[in-house]
Amino acid sequence: MNDVSGFKDISPTTLAESLGREQVMDIGIRPLWPSVPRIAGPAFTVRCAPGDNLMLHAAIYRAEPGSVIVVQGGDVDYALAGGNVCAVAQRRGIAGFVLDGVMRDLAEVRELNFPVFARGLMPVPGIKATVEPLNREVRCGGVVVNAGDIVVADEEGIVVTPRARREEVLAASRAKLAKEAAETLDDWETAHRARVEKILAEGDFDQAGDAGGR
Repeated sequence: MNDVSGFKDISPTTLAESLGREQVMDIGIRPLWPSVPRIAGPAFTVRCAPGDNLMLHAAIYRAEPGSVIVVQGGDVDYALAGGNVCAVAQRRGIAGFVLDGVMRDLAEVRELNFPVFARGLMPVPGIKATVEPLNREVRCGGVVVNAGDIVVADEEGIVVTPRARREEVLAASRAKLAKEAAETLDDWETAHRARVEKILAEGDFDQAGDAGGR
């Protein structure tokens, strides 16, 4: 498995500036409790049929340690997993779950501190009946995710870096962080104010607060 440790120190906020909106999952998929640890790892992709959680339960035994299991769920009426599945996944070295679907057993999962990002909670479990191929293209939170894409998720959001763009995005993000580290707040404010004032002037903004008021 490719080493993705360089991404663990880069927030989704920074990555999003290099990748654009289309690589950021929608706000409906979020951490299930405050201060869920950031995860970063290659995607192991799963598709589950409506009302069915079989393939996520299969994936925890097939994904390599360090993987982020990313699931395209079929609905939000039945839970994809609960406490025992998360405990086994954690024991097997899975970095966390990103689910376009719902979970159950929040108290157990929170006590484990196993990172889960999902659409919410539902106490009713799904069935196990429908076999789907693993590590195929899925859509999760509005983003197309392929096996091996790099997923970074924390309280700021969830960003997917296509594996073909890994080095480019990592270099751009590191350069941005280095620039920010060397810049004082005074420097930032000066540049920011100049930019804002320039845009306002070009938009014919008057001091009374009206655009084009002359």
